[in-house]
Amino acid sequence: MTNKHILIIATVVYALFFLWYTNLSGPMSDQEIDEAIIGLRANGMAENNIEHWERFMRSDTGDQFIMLNNIDMNPSPPKMPDTPEGATAQELMDVYMEHMYSEQFKRACHPVFFGEVVHETLDITGIENARSWTHGALFRYRSRGDLIQIALNPNSKDRHEYKIAALTKTIAYPIEPTIYPSDARFILFLILLSGVSLIIALRK
Repeated sequence: MTNKHILIIATVVYALFFLWYTNLSGPMSDQEIDEAIIGLRANGMAENNIEHWERFMRSDTGDQFIMLNNIDMNPSPPKMPDTPEGATAQELMDVYMEHMYSEQFKRACHPVFFGEVVHETLDITGIENARSWTHGALFRYRSRGDLIQIALNPNSKDRHEYKIAALTKTIAYPIEPTIYPSDARFILFLILLSGVSLIIALRK
């Protein structure tokens, strides 16, 4: 295999990943938004929540975004149908995330960061009952349309009940990154560049 072949293979691998990982469809269309609203209503979403989601969709840029999650786990979660008596909040959350991970991964969406809080809030202004949290998480979504498709899954509503039961409180809001060095496309580019350079250097 020549160096040219190696470069072609690396380029094809990157191009295929880029095409899958990147939303190339642009923002959601009016028709897609209208159909999504109908679907969200059919899934039982409350009207006040639908208003928030509609504004979220109508302001779509077509770009990726990061969902920032502040999480406070419930120390005494209620009994749920698919978990045993005395199940912990984490066990309830696992039921929810089992569904979410499968829906996310096939749409090039995934967790970026997850960790436990090591101290109460150090800087807080204008927010009540936000002093203490147990976990923080970041999730990358390829597009707003991808998140909507996950929400429209008929199983999402039932699984979401497990998330609610697992939590005392939570805040989740989307951010479009301006600085994002952990973007998987950038990381893969560096890996392929380093790998190809090393192979070519060793073949000399």
